[in-house]
Amino acid sequence: MPDRTKIVRVIARLNMGGPALHVAYLTAGLRERNYDTTLVAGTLARGEDSMAFVAEGLDVNVVSVPELGREISFVRDLVATFRLAALLRRERPQILHTHTAKAGTVGRLAALLAGEARPPIVVHTFHGHVLRGYFGPLRSRFFRVLERWLAAQTTVLIAVSPQVRDDLVALGVAPREKFAVVRLGIELDERVGDGDRREETRRYLGIGADRFVVGWVGRMTAVKRTDDVLEGFKRLSDNGVAATLCLVGDGPDRPQLERRAQELGIIRDTLFVGYQEDVAPFYAAFDTLVLPSGNEGTPVSVIEALAAGTPVVATRVGGVPDVVRDGEDGFLVEAGDTAALAERLTQLATDDALRARVAAAARDRVIARYAVERLVDDVDRLYRSLLETTGRAVPGRGRSRV
Repeated sequence: MPDRTKIVRVIARLNMGGPALHVAYLTAGLRERNYDTTLVAGTLARGEDSMAFVAEGLDVNVVSVPELGREISFVRDLVATFRLAALLRRERPQILHTHTAKAGTVGRLAALLAGEARPPIVVHTFHGHVLRGYFGPLRSRFFRVLERWLAAQTTVLIAVSPQVRDDLVALGVAPREKFAVVRLGIELDERVGDGDRREETRRYLGIGADRFVVGWVGRMTAVKRTDDVLEGFKRLSDNGVAATLCLVGDGPDRPQLERRAQELGIIRDTLFVGYQEDVAPFYAAFDTLVLPSGNEGTPVSVIEALAAGTPVVATRVGGVPDVVRDGEDGFLVEAGDTAALAERLTQLATDDALRARVAAAARDRVIARYAVERLVDDVDRLYRSLLETTGRAVPGRGRSRV
């Protein structure tokens, strides 16, 4: 059997979003490249929706560290750190690879506590960051200092887009040469299908064929600025467009969003359909996807919408400009500018030729760019170069299924 390389991969939780998909697809794909991965994940926060079913469907076993999670808790985080250190001493991986902020902190501290079992290669992936816009000035400054120190303990830092990398460099986390850019990889054909369920889904949702459907997919939290979806949709309706808003997802902000839709007088044209494991039928039903977030890494909903041939109107934040080419396969507006958001939606709603052109431009480019095979190739190449640099055995190049 070819030499196999052992990896411990850590993520805070397998909640709805790109990081959970990323680690599941990457772990399964690298299994074919002679890497044995122990995937470690914590627990979901209250009200979060799980995407563990993706890992399960790929036959990826997940080791649970219950104390690891989204919320900051000194006691639980300390327990999680010691439990991960014990796991590292037991598994003795050549590579520790952490994903997302909490797992990056706990995992890299655990590596330091592992003593002689400390992995020779430590990699961390930023799927976005929380160093600006999430916390107050003092806490943001503390987390920036912490990330700089952790970066010094890390072999390589990965950003999911050039924009995320450049932002982290500007914040002083690490010099540019310490970063690699590795974009997400998603099984898009599996996630979005071929778009042939449009009429069926619209009938199920009670949406007429003549309605312009604005879709949103995600978790209803403050950083997603979901209230701007409502404000922009209200302006679109005021422009005389017969439209329906379909919100796919859940979260702590849902009750206040439902109240806000009532206040704006759009509740009769707004569908709150909740969390859905199968998103493909909804992308088929949408005429456009809107994403007005205040901060993003690489938004999976945008990638999936473009792969489904659905034009996107999104804010120019984080890694979004790396996904959406303004004026080609969607439109970008500034965060908080609901007037511009509504203007772009109105353009798409009233110009069939524009909508068709934008939709046609999106699918082929996105499917190739965010393919899982490309993700696995990129990470395999990075791992091999790091193993060679540190004088470690490189996994056999032949693929084997275990």
